Amino acid sequence: AVQLVESGGGSVQAGGSLRLSCAVSGYGGIRFAVAWFRQVTGKEREGVAAIASDDKITYADSVKGRFTISKDSAKTIIYLEMISLKPEDTAMYYCALDPWVASNLIFSPHSYGHWGPGTQVTVSS
Repeated sequence: AVQLVESGGGSVQAGGSLRLSCAVSGYGGIRFAVAWFRQVTGKEREGVAAIASDDKITYADSVKGRFTISKDSAKTIIYLEMISLKPEDTAMYYCALDPWVASNLIFSPHSYGHWGPGTQVTVSS
C-alpha cells in the first residue's frame, strides 16, 4: 500500500519560511503525479503546487513566486519550500499522489487516490 507522511509544519511569523516534506513509500509504479493541497476548516481543499507524471510543475496563483515544489532524485521525498509566508497561508497541508492525473484536473482533489494525514502550518501576523 502507498504511504505518504508529511512533516515540517509549524508556527512562524509573517514573512518567515518553512520547508515541508512528503515521504513516499510503497509505490510500485514507474511514474506518478504528486501535489500539495491545503485546507482550512470549513473551506474547500485547494491545490497549492503539483508535479505531473511528465514532470510538469503547476502552482496556484496565490503562491506563485513564493512556494517551490521539488522531489529528490530517488522520487521518495517531495518538498514544498515556502518563503514570505502570509497569515492567509495558514492551513493544514496535505500531500497527495496518483499514478496519472489529467492536466486540467491537476488541482482537483478527486484526481488523487492517496493522501497523507497532513501537517499544520500556522502563520501569525
